[in-house]
Amino acid sequence: MPPSTTHLVVIPSYNPGRVVFDTVRAARAHWAPVWVVVDGSTDGTGEQLEALAAADDGLRVLRLARNSGKGAAVLHALDAAAAEGFTHVLTMDSDGQHPAHLIGEFMAASQARPEAMILGKPVFDASAPLLRVRGRKVSNAWADLETLWAGIGDSLYGFRVYPVAPLRAIMHGQRWMRRFDFDPEAVVRLAWRGVRPLNLTAPVKYLSAAEGGVSHFNYWRDNKLLTWMHTRLFLGFLLRLPVLAWRRLRG
Repeated sequence: MPPSTTHLVVIPSYNPGRVVFDTVRAARAHWAPVWVVVDGSTDGTGEQLEALAAADDGLRVLRLARNSGKGAAVLHALDAAAAEGFTHVLTMDSDGQHPAHLIGEFMAASQARPEAMILGKPVFDASAPLLRVRGRKVSNAWADLETLWAGIGDSLYGFRVYPVAPLRAIMHGQRWMRRFDFDPEAVVRLAWRGVRPLNLTAPVKYLSAAEGGVSHFNYWRDNKLLTWMHTRLFLGFLLRLPVLAWRRLRG
């Protein structure tokens, strides 16, 4: 498979444990190029990933000196991607939750609809924590309201293809979206900008500790962050409501 010159896979990674190597190998089996952003990891995976990249022209490792958050890691990759002429990035988590075998399908959808954001709509199995599944419904309801029901299937699922230019412009225009708030705020603000969503179903799997699963989700901290994010977005929605309503009437 020749490397794409427009679409690349970006994997932000922070202390993911050994499962990151399976994630990266799976991504490389289905796409080139793949970039991993090591977000201040201290578990030794950064050095091991660099060793993998040294033997693989389709893999690159970018490193941040300290942990800055998922959104900051993605923005670092977006800036580097734009400098090299890439127009779209597919983001996927390093923890083995996302379906690498669907990378080609999502990229093909983006190539057919380059103006759109291609959003994974998760299909959960028995491994999904019930509290997480129910909790995301709240964020999804807020995202629907804040975008006047623009068609965002899931606001939190990070397996997506973003157009680089509008996402960079949004992120450089404000100081939020740097941590766990990145995924939902990105889709809401892109929808405000007129980037339409295209939803594709995709499985999600939560790995157990025995399978190498590592989670940095903190229920209270991250839900507090999401609450503050949706407060800001709702106020922004009220300011944009006339424009959003007019756009909706136009179809």
